[in-house]
Amino acid sequence: MTSETIKRLLNEAFSPQILEIIDHSAAHASHAGAKSGGGHYHVKIVADAFDGKSLVQRHQLIYKALGDMMKQEIHALGINALSPSEETKGIH
Repeated sequence: MTSETIKRLLNEAFSPQILEIIDHSAAHASHAGAKSGGGHYHVKIVADAFDGKSLVQRHQLIYKALGDMMKQEIHALGINALSPSEETKGIH
């Protein structure tokens, strides 16, 4: 299952304090991209690795951790990547 693979890869790469993955694939079943494969997911991740990193750098780290999944298994990925201090301040 793709959600479980995403979870495993992100846990291995970041050892996050919080990791939430929402699969929105069913809501996009009629979407043009659904025919070519790949699901729609949203990830909320809180990890020390994002401290001091820009939004672009955080996304790049996640894309790198997911590797080839971004080419086929994942069609769309929403990302909310925070450092622990941002999470405790309520920054989203």
